Amino acid sequence: MEEWIMLSVPEYKFWFIVGSQALYGEDDLKSVEKDAKALVAGLNESGQLPYPVEFKEVAIDAANITSAMKEANYRDEVAGVITWMHTFSPAKNWIRGTKLLQKPLLHLATQFRNDIPWDTIDMDYMNLNQSAHGDREYGFINARLRKHNKVVYGFWGDAEVQSEIADWMNVAVGYNESFNIKVARFGDNMRNVAVTEGDKIEAQAQFGWTVDYFGIGDLVAEIKQVSEADVDAEYADLEARYDLVPEAGHNDPEFFKKQVRYQLKEKIAMARFFERGGYSAFTTNFEDLWGIEQLPGLAVQLLNREGYGFAGEGDWKTAALDRLLKIVSHNQKTGFMEDYTLDLRKGHEVILGSHMLEVDPTLASTKPRVEVHPLGIGDREDPARLVFDGQVGDGIDVTMSDFGDSYRLIGYEVEAKEAEKPAPNLPVARQLWVPKAGLKAGATQWIQNGGGHHTVFTTEVSVQQVTDLAQLFDLKFINIQ
Repeated sequence: MEEWIMLSVPEYKFWFIVGSQALYGEDDLKSVEKDAKALVAGLNESGQLPYPVEFKEVAIDAANITSAMKEANYRDEVAGVITWMHTFSPAKNWIRGTKLLQKPLLHLATQFRNDIPWDTIDMDYMNLNQSAHGDREYGFINARLRKHNKVVYGFWGDAEVQSEIADWMNVAVGYNESFNIKVARFGDNMRNVAVTEGDKIEAQAQFGWTVDYFGIGDLVAEIKQVSEADVDAEYADLEARYDLVPEAGHNDPEFFKKQVRYQLKEKIAMARFFERGGYSAFTTNFEDLWGIEQLPGLAVQLLNREGYGFAGEGDWKTAALDRLLKIVSHNQKTGFMEDYTLDLRKGHEVILGSHMLEVDPTLASTKPRVEVHPLGIGDREDPARLVFDGQVGDGIDVTMSDFGDSYRLIGYEVEAKEAEKPAPNLPVARQLWVPKAGLKAGATQWIQNGGGHHTVFTTEVSVQQVTDLAQLFDLKFINIQ
């Protein structure tokens, strides 16, 4: 399958601060620094981490801890801070700096060596290598300050520990980038639908999301500026990547090509609009299509492929959440989804997820086909779309709901499944899954907790990463189990 490209994300790095104190003398402090630099080099050389770690300093008192944390706040390239207590570091020294830190914080509770050197161990070794002591002192103050930090415990050289650090790094970058997410809404929310509504001011205050409305005429004007030569290049790329299947919709080849080319015009126009305005997520609404010939389908899917977040019917909350989880997943196997229909037979329980047109091709497990079919809503021409089967394996499905006084993230772990049979008359992509809690129990709790029908589905992001992300935002996460 394709390796999906990604909208630009800055070249972030993470600072590494090691805790100690002056009590042990200069020789021990030199040893602490030497070991910390070796640890950092080992992490960077492991090949496991998505972003580099940079040794910052040995922190020995409140003044230099506070200074380092303040500097981390204004250094845009620093996505977060990783701390480790090589020795005992009196935690009162960390209070001011920790309270001021506005970036994600990971406490790496580790030890430089992974063993006890029984043949040579003495009190000098004990004083220098008392991470078990120092980590608990430091952990207490983070808990006392109610800091939303992450704790990773274990030997830093183990692949499992490095994988946990890597997962957190992706979450931390997602958190930082969340405050750069801008959502363009073409048209308003679908009329009379409750779940797509939300408080945009609170969303910007809590998550950093900017949500802007544009009349559909703004998109129409942009489409008119797209040249046929621009479309030619996109069409050639489409032919190289996918199977173009005019016969699937019983289409005349020239009609098929015309419909596909119009979707490519929409895609080019939206991409230019977004680039000019700095938008990385968007919505459309089939009730608001004045002046355009087709509801964007293939156009949306190709933008999803490039890392743009999306949701239908004006659902800007899900579009922003989609973009956020695409950042965390590096745009792998993550996209907008909607619960559609069910198999309720015992032993066959499954949810069939899809949408009218816009299922994200990063979820494809089969080679997508370009097809043109009629669409029974929107009162426009037959739109082109990508048709494929979705992922198989472990995943999660999450949704964002606004309850007036707070936002909630609701989700569950799922088993993504292969369809039991083909569906020759279903002209859209499909993704099947069953909640690991069971269809009856999982769906019942979803409904009781107010989870909507629009979601972000992913087999790349873990429930632990979503939990960590929610904690950073001080967001209630209802994890249905």
